[in-house]
Amino acid sequence: MSIRERLDKELESVQQAFLTLCDKSIHQFELSFQAFIEKDMELAKRIIEEDVEMNKMEEEIHNKVVLLLTKQQPIVATDLRRLIVLLKAASDMERVGDYAVNISKEAIRIGEKQFITSVELMEDMCYKTISMLRQVVNAFVEENVQNAKEIAEMDDQIDEMYGNMIAHLMKLSAISPESVSQITYLSFVCRFIERCADLATNMAEYILYLKKGLYLDLNR
Repeated sequence: MSIRERLDKELESVQQAFLTLCDKSIHQFELSFQAFIEKDMELAKRIIEEDVEMNKMEEEIHNKVVLLLTKQQPIVATDLRRLIVLLKAASDMERVGDYAVNISKEAIRIGEKQFITSVELMEDMCYKTISMLRQVVNAFVEENVQNAKEIAEMDDQIDEMYGNMIAHLMKLSAISPESVSQITYLSFVCRFIERCADLATNMAEYILYLKKGLYLDLNR
């Protein structure tokens, strides 16, 4: 096996580890919202406990990338960009797992109490964000710049929904001050979902950087 072939094999190994992290993080994010909606405290606790696994996965990817960068191998500009992107993207996907933990903690804080308002808009936000995350992972695998741009544009919808839900919750806090604690928890969950959509947009930016060598801010 040539040095180039060995490098390609190691790059592929790192990317597969990254895709495994993506699958796990997105699944945990989806489950955390399920725990929130269904008031499933046991599921919420399990998600919190399993976060250690994703932290280890991200750390292993980081270590593999650093090792590849320090090896005496013919790493060309494209290889370097790919390794940089894998480092950044793995960090962001681990953060998706962190937000899953945060949502689970808010679910536990609310407990079995009924929601004081409809969370239908939050459900829509979450499902659209999950779709963004899954689509951007596919775009990453295919290195599809056009799909990456389209996914980033979806973030505007999430931002608008987030703004509408927060405005509603603020009005609710004025007329139901006794429920301010739950309103705060719901606001946090909204924010965590919105941040995950931003992370999907970050990944879209990484795809553009990987293919074109240019960094474009798609979160504006």
